[in-house]
Amino acid sequence: MPPISLPTPDARPAPSSFRVPGHGRAWACFVLIGAALLAAALWAAGGIGREQAYAEVAAAARNAAALKVALLTAELDKQRSLPFVLAQDSEVRTALATGDPARYGALNLKFEALSRDTGAAVIYLLARVVTTLLMVAAAAASTASSRFGAHATIGDLAVGWDAAWYWFTALNGYPVHLPTNTAGLVTENSWAFMPLYAYLAQGLGTALGGWGAGAVAISLISGYLASIVLFTITRMRLDETSSMWAVAFFASGPLAALFQVGYAESLFLLWLFLALWAVLRRRYGWVYPLIILMAATRPGVLAFALFLGLHGIVRLVHRRAEPLRGRDVAHILSLGALGVVAGFAWQFIAGWVTGNPNAYLLTELSWRRNWIADASPHFAPFDGFAVAVPFWSTQWGWPAAVGFVVLALALVGIATLLLFEPHVRRMGVELRLWTASYLLYLLAVFFPQSSIFRLLVPVAPLTAGALAVARAWWWRVGVLLVCIALQWLWIYNVYGLANTFWRIP
Repeated sequence: MPPISLPTPDARPAPSSFRVPGHGRAWACFVLIGAALLAAALWAAGGIGREQAYAEVAAAARNAAALKVALLTAELDKQRSLPFVLAQDSEVRTALATGDPARYGALNLKFEALSRDTGAAVIYLLARVVTTLLMVAAAAASTASSRFGAHATIGDLAVGWDAAWYWFTALNGYPVHLPTNTAGLVTENSWAFMPLYAYLAQGLGTALGGWGAGAVAISLISGYLASIVLFTITRMRLDETSSMWAVAFFASGPLAALFQVGYAESLFLLWLFLALWAVLRRRYGWVYPLIILMAATRPGVLAFALFLGLHGIVRLVHRRAEPLRGRDVAHILSLGALGVVAGFAWQFIAGWVTGNPNAYLLTELSWRRNWIADASPHFAPFDGFAVAVPFWSTQWGWPAAVGFVVLALALVGIATLLLFEPHVRRMGVELRLWTASYLLYLLAVFFPQSSIFRLLVPVAPLTAGALAVARAWWWRVGVLLVCIALQWLWIYNVYGLANTFWRIP
């Protein structure tokens, strides 16, 4: 094959060989004329585009203006009737007639309360609709293995579990002789349930057609009123929108079904929130009757007595920032003493009626045998957790030592949150002191089992408020959805399935 010869640079034709002699100026004229025509076309197109854009903007502006005018007209029409409505209010007429600034201030407070109550009512009612749907679904999911049977209704769920004990107590009163089993140990009886809720439900139920109707009505109304007080409490530390979100978290929380079943929690929360509000506003005189009402509704007033003691210490330490008057000292000491007396009063009443000074404690300890058959019949502080940790560790396949480590870590974590977490600290020292006092009370007297979730509801002012501090919409919506999801999980297990020892509300 002959070799292939590659052209060298010298073999390339010169640029001059491509020129067309005598035509260079003609080409230049064509280029200039084409450029001028292109520029004119672009200018004309730009003008036309601007005209169209201006026309579209003007049309959009006219449409927007028409919409604004329609909205403004509707708003003016609505507001036009407001003077006629307000003119019917005697307080408004008096304020306008006298021109008294104090009356104007009272009217402002009245309208603010109306706005608050209306917002809380809407949130609470929507939350109750959601809970009702979840309860209906749980009743439909109930089977023959459930405590409520295969054809349960939402009414059956409302008077189930401890609600049945309140009902029984209202009908039969408290036993003079403690019931015992074949081994001579005291068994479950009505002394474990305080009287106020049971008998209020009985009285209201007389008018409504039955104890269950009265109990649910009290729970519903108490829950709504507690929501309003919760808003007022959180409003001391948060803006109005955040406080409304705190109400939403509370009304839709994992244990929100308690607001429409025959449990005393709703009524207790109302008394508790009012007492916390009174302490926060330094209106100590209001707390005296509330302590009695709490003690007559359900256990927990001893935790409030501890809270009052810690509150007094904090006020003493910070007396330069907030003067501690002698009258306040007397109130705090008297209220703390009243809380202790009220907290032990039911034990003395049970002992006096039955002749057994340990009647109440023996009754409470009888429930523990549902989990631990050989549970000690004697009460000792903190014994409940000490006994429960090995029990639940065995159930979960853990060594008991691991269970105690988990408990210790949980306590350290809770203490850290109360002391240092910014959103928690935002809610103020009083709510943190109440939460710490109540958790310490549970640690001292309670045997932890599935009911612990229900017993944690009284810390709601701190938890709901702290969760509402963050203002990001995705956080608030996410928390609300998690609340509803956990609410369904709780309702489905304790009311839908309700078939084993760890599915007890």
